[in-house]
Amino acid sequence: MAKKFRFYERYGVEEYYLYDPDKGDFSGWLRSGDFLEVIENPIGWVSPRLTVRFELVNGELEIYRSDGEKFATYLELIEQNLELAEQNQQAQQQLEQERQRSDKLAAKLRELGINPEAL
Repeated sequence: MAKKFRFYERYGVEEYYLYDPDKGDFSGWLRSGDFLEVIENPIGWVSPRLTVRFELVNGELEIYRSDGEKFATYLELIEQNLELAEQNQQAQQQLEQERQRSDKLAAKLRELGINPEAL
């Protein structure tokens, strides 16, 4: 990690953040001239470049957008995608049921001598 830090410092990175989810540690550095300087208290810090706010809640890092909305975690995104997939599957099933119903109605109209395409 030290080698990575020196690389970013050498090549002009404006901000550098490090989070250890196992320990619940969050650290940050901000460019000052040629060096990255430690952000003394990165909790509640608003990034000047990213305009996001960092919070540490019960050892978990939470990141908030500039409008105050919390970014979803990876697991929350997976859950949202699963819900959307389930909704999509339900919509597909409903669409298929409606297609079958439409086909039956068209067949009944043909039995009665009515061309459903002409309606």
